Amino acid sequence: MDYLMDQKSFSDIGVVGAIDELYGLSAYKRVDSLEFRSPKGGAEVSAQRMFLEGLDFNLVYFPLKHLGYKCVVEATGELYAAMAHPRTLSLVLGVSAKLDFPQVRDIWMGAAVAAKEHGYDAVKLDLQPSGNGLYVSVSAFGERSQITSSRRPEPKSKDLICVSGPLGAAYLGLRMLEKGAEQFASGKGQPDMSAYKMIIGDYLRPELDSSVVAKLEDAGIYPSRALFVTRGLADALKRISRSTGLGAKVYADKIPFEGNSFQLGKELDIDPVSAAMNGGDDCRLLLVVPILSMEKFRRDFQTFDIIGHLALPEAGVSLVTPDGLEMEVKAQGWPDAAE
Repeated sequence: MDYLMDQKSFSDIGVVGAIDELYGLSAYKRVDSLEFRSPKGGAEVSAQRMFLEGLDFNLVYFPLKHLGYKCVVEATGELYAAMAHPRTLSLVLGVSAKLDFPQVRDIWMGAAVAAKEHGYDAVKLDLQPSGNGLYVSVSAFGERSQITSSRRPEPKSKDLICVSGPLGAAYLGLRMLEKGAEQFASGKGQPDMSAYKMIIGDYLRPELDSSVVAKLEDAGIYPSRALFVTRGLADALKRISRSTGLGAKVYADKIPFEGNSFQLGKELDIDPVSAAMNGGDDCRLLLVVPILSMEKFRRDFQTFDIIGHLALPEAGVSLVTPDGLEMEVKAQGWPDAAE
């Protein structure tokens, strides 16, 4: 058995399967967020993210202020998915020799703007040397109230799957930026990207509603599950299915897209639906809302789109095409999976 395990590869089992395999070799159960009960009966929640130059961002086209901003947003989204209010933030910048103080200042200023927008009480900053380019490490800490912790319902079949905005745009924006960088490097000049500002903005500087947790609490709507979508919708659906023990169905014609996604997808030869399912960096909240809260949720949270529902376990996880064909969802969780 050990021999067979050694023969497995990431291409065979994907990131989701690999993490499950590794947990299975230890005494720990898999968790999607770290939290512990506070003395007040609520929960303290933490989220950590690491961003590496050359893998998560390219400084050829990524403005440094936007980079600092996005790194904070991605960590904060994990707190919102846990229905937690941001409290403190720790930021570590690994700085290589090619960067000097003005560049570090820009990253910090972008991060500070995001931290202010999302209500952090304090932010800790540390600088470390890096021999392999820039890296940004973010640790976000938040608090979920006792009421919110106690009122989360058990997930049930037919609960609604909802997302906070268009999917796939960030991946298409990334590919457009890479195409532009290649064109510029080959001496063909800078391409005109003016028609795709919104899509590129979804990648470079994603927006996140800082009041979403408070709004849900005020409305008395408590999702049975919530995730922050950054590795594609397929990955999020597989995680939801694993954590609930239920199946899930999403409908391709219900997935929201930015206005020019299909035009850009045609130009890049990328199916926008595939980009939404298997791309990344969308920075959207996915909520599983009890079916009994549907009318109130639709009325009070019109920026969210209802794209599907939980199903019985035997239904599995599937994408339903407009003609009714159900396609099994597979999620590798790797960049470039949409290609």
